[in-house]
Amino acid sequence: MVAKKTAVTKSGKVEVSDPKSRFELEFYVDDDGKQLVLEWLRGLSLTKKQVLGQAMNEILQTLGIDVCATEFGKQLGKGLFEFRLRHKPGDIGAEKGGKKLPPEELLLRVFCHAHGKKLILLLGGYDKGEDTSKKRQDREIGEARARLAKWRSRQAD
Repeated sequence: MVAKKTAVTKSGKVEVSDPKSRFELEFYVDDDGKQLVLEWLRGLSLTKKQVLGQAMNEILQTLGIDVCATEFGKQLGKGLFEFRLRHKPGDIGAEKGGKKLPPEELLLRVFCHAHGKKLILLLGGYDKGEDTSKKRQDREIGEARARLAKWRSRQAD
């Protein structure tokens, strides 16, 4: 029997019956060879790293682009979507008897592009809790769009 994974959507729960159909995450690499999202992740607090990592594993890699049908995703157009967390750390994984993490509010964004067979390209990320301004959000989305355009031009070569 195949174990089923579930994810919470706006309208309830979604079951994903085949765990082999998980999406693979890949980090965008800039011209200097830097994996910008990975570097950003490493700079987060331990709590934020653990919660975001768990959420990306359990939600983003399970649902892929369909995450946009849930509270965890939003289509931004032109091939870009965001994976978002707006939770207290204890909210994710607590139902599984997971270890309680130090209290810390989460308002994180990761900008993504789905491509190929089950691949999610991670283009950018930021801690929206540190700066909730529309100006910052627009700048981060603009940078993710520029990276996506650069990545696409490399694919065409």
